[in-house]
Amino acid sequence: MKRFMYFLFFALLLCWQTVYALDLQTAKAQGLVGETPAGYLAEVQSGNAEIAQLVQSINTQRRQQYQEIAQRNNTPIQAVEQLAGKQAIEKTPAGQFIQLGGAWQKK
Repeated sequence: MKRFMYFLFFALLLCWQTVYALDLQTAKAQGLVGETPAGYLAEVQSGNAEIAQLVQSINTQRRQQYQEIAQRNNTPIQAVEQLAGKQAIEKTPAGQFIQLGGAWQKK
């Protein structure tokens, strides 16, 4: 019985961590990250390691996609990044953060 209780406790602990793991939509909704004109995410306020890791992971994936698009269309990656940034800012829902002129604003 004691083993079963330990097993149950650890199983619940693992599930709890998975449920509360931060995802992109949650981070945006909570105002922790926002879209930039450069086509990448950035932390609205730095200092949270989990947020920094999320931003880095998403930005790495985005950069890879931008490179593929740039190569496919024979265009500079900077052009792809700027277009992606413009589209991401336009699609950002009201109440979430965007970076314009170097400053964060709620859309």
